[in-house]
Amino acid sequence: MARKHPIGLSYLFFTEFWERFGFYLMIGIFQLYLTDAMDNGGKGMDRKEAADIYGTFIAFVYLTPFLGGLLADRILGYKNAILFGGVLMGIGYLGLALPGMTSFYVSLGLIIFGNGFFKPNISTLLGNLYNDPQYKEKKDAGFNIFYMGINIGAAICNIFAAYMRNRYGWGYAFATAGIGMFIGVGVFLIGLRHYRHVDVIKAMQPEDTPLMRIISQVFLPAIAVGVGAWFLPGNLFGSDSTDAFIFASIPVIIFYVSLYVKASMEDKRPLAALLSIMAVSVMFWAVFKQNGTALTTWAQYYTDREMPAAIQPVATDLYLAEQVVYKDDSVTAYNDKFQVIKENGVAQKTFGKPVYFKNLNPEKLPAEGSTSYLFNTELFQSVNPFWVIVLTPVVVGFFGFLSRKKIQVSTATKIAFGLLITGLSTLVMAAAVYVGSNGTIKVSPMWLVSCYGVVTIGELFLSPMGLSLVSKLSPKRLTAVMMGGWFLATSLGNKLSGILATLWDGYENKANFFLVNCCLLLVAAIGLFLMLKWLNQILKEHL
Repeated sequence: MARKHPIGLSYLFFTEFWERFGFYLMIGIFQLYLTDAMDNGGKGMDRKEAADIYGTFIAFVYLTPFLGGLLADRILGYKNAILFGGVLMGIGYLGLALPGMTSFYVSLGLIIFGNGFFKPNISTLLGNLYNDPQYKEKKDAGFNIFYMGINIGAAICNIFAAYMRNRYGWGYAFATAGIGMFIGVGVFLIGLRHYRHVDVIKAMQPEDTPLMRIISQVFLPAIAVGVGAWFLPGNLFGSDSTDAFIFASIPVIIFYVSLYVKASMEDKRPLAALLSIMAVSVMFWAVFKQNGTALTTWAQYYTDREMPAAIQPVATDLYLAEQVVYKDDSVTAYNDKFQVIKENGVAQKTFGKPVYFKNLNPEKLPAEGSTSYLFNTELFQSVNPFWVIVLTPVVVGFFGFLSRKKIQVSTATKIAFGLLITGLSTLVMAAAVYVGSNGTIKVSPMWLVSCYGVVTIGELFLSPMGLSLVSKLSPKRLTAVMMGGWFLATSLGNKLSGILATLWDGYENKANFFLVNCCLLLVAAIGLFLMLKWLNQILKEHL
């Protein structure tokens, strides 16, 4: 790798590997933790409330890169921002292991702000390494390799999550995420000499907006409007948190539009291209990020998770199997939509079999009193990153083959096809609903595996290409700020994913839920295909 790519790529690869290990470990168990009974150490929330908190959290996680990118560009530099953000995130993960709602929300806040400093700046630092003429042509491949590092961390973390929560409980699983984050910070420090030379704070230009003006005209209004929306009587968009997020985003969106309005003629076209692609990418993230909500619900209640007999003994010894006994006992009561039945906010108990067997195929029901060994629900969160690891060389090789045949596929074209392919993944889940008679019978886990396989191809066409495009087209003095803009689009999509997930229980036919997602993606894909001629011309002019 060092022969064809900068040496610093290896260190940034493993830094991001450990950072994503912690983040995706936490995300993989987040909804499960929020909805688990208090008796089991969870928060005992309704699925709708949990989806709202999940969506708001991952939205703010990708909104704060705007702040982190701006401060890195103007004051901190990328190195200091990455270190500061990594430490905040590590403390936040450890804080989730503490009891009480105060420590819970403070910890989420630390993770949100930590990610804001870490996420855009490590991508920018990597992009700067590839500004060297000898590596410039390898930038797309470099970001694909970097993206694979993200997903190796995301793939193995759920094994640790399952082990820690099965054996010790939720708190220990969250603490493991914190340890992973601090290992990543250590790796970054070890590799500093290989990227310190591209950690350059850019000089202010006459057309740059002063930092204090951005704080007074963007951040303070965003905070004020967001807080005001939170306390507005009623809910305009379904919940206080959703109202607050949407209104708080408006000043930030206006700031990015103003960058285009005030830009020089040389910068206007590339900024317009970036903003257009960011806008349509919102729909990708709205569907993709439902892996932690709607698809987790599907894995938990609608998927046959029984382990093959051959691996049950090993999995049990390693605490990687969820054990459920098929017998009548005092269990949490669920309705036909797999919602916990509550009275005055307290989960009710009933006498019967565990909920896992509620819609299991009658032919597969075990003998009375026997134990079933199940894959933990969070292990399904490893399927997507597994596919990324497997398919990244295939996708890179495919585009390399086209390049050797003198067929050049632009970055914008790749993103457009990414949206289209992702739309096809929702049709896989619609078919799974049909096969499972709308959830009355559990379906094979291969439906989820197949869905994740298709969506991963779309992801590889879009996500690393988006990071690469920002690095290519951004005016040099605005690279980190525009990287923050890419994450702002991700943030808006993430919040939309939470809003869509809160509607899950409202669909009698679950296939319609996935078909709505499909329509959103197709509209976005068509819009981008219509802009391709214009976008490709801009790319040709500025690369």
